[in-house]
Amino acid sequence: MAYRSGTYVAFHAEGNSHPTETDMKYYRLLQAWHDHEDIEFALVNSHDKASAVRDSSKRETLRRSLMERLRNSRNMVLIIGDSTWRDTDWVPFEIGQAIDTYKIPIIATYPDYLNITNPGALRPFWPAALAQRIDDGTAHVIHIPFRQGPIKHAIKTFDYDNYPLGGGLGIYSLESYAAWGLVQTSA
Repeated sequence: MAYRSGTYVAFHAEGNSHPTETDMKYYRLLQAWHDHEDIEFALVNSHDKASAVRDSSKRETLRRSLMERLRNSRNMVLIIGDSTWRDTDWVPFEIGQAIDTYKIPIIATYPDYLNITNPGALRPFWPAALAQRIDDGTAHVIHIPFRQGPIKHAIKTFDYDNYPLGGGLGIYSLESYAAWGLVQTSA
């Protein structure tokens, strides 16, 4: 049995390897938070636990590598940007394997939000593979903004033995967001 200590990070790269032009920039930000000596952010990156492959590798080689990384994961951070719903290739595969095969929770992160209280309103951004599994009740998802506090908490808290509450529509409370400084106050 695999030692499942890692966090798998999935994002839509749009067939582009330039790190600032796609959601890859958010993946790189997670790595930067982890690497920065003045930031307390632990990320056991499942992508570091398997041999690296290039996008030019054969499809089957990529598939095997992704499955090995998922097998070693305790949860998945899914970065949901403006174009994620259009991905019909690797993100749907990763979601399917994470939920159906490895039974790991999804930490759905949204870069353009300060807090999330109604995840159903974000459905237009979801890849079909995620929407289907939320609808059929097989997905365990917490929907959070792409912000350090909620991501750090979710990575540390949720795994294959501890799913977020709310089935596929889990959220943090407004009190939690306030503790992270992510609630706007009116003047």
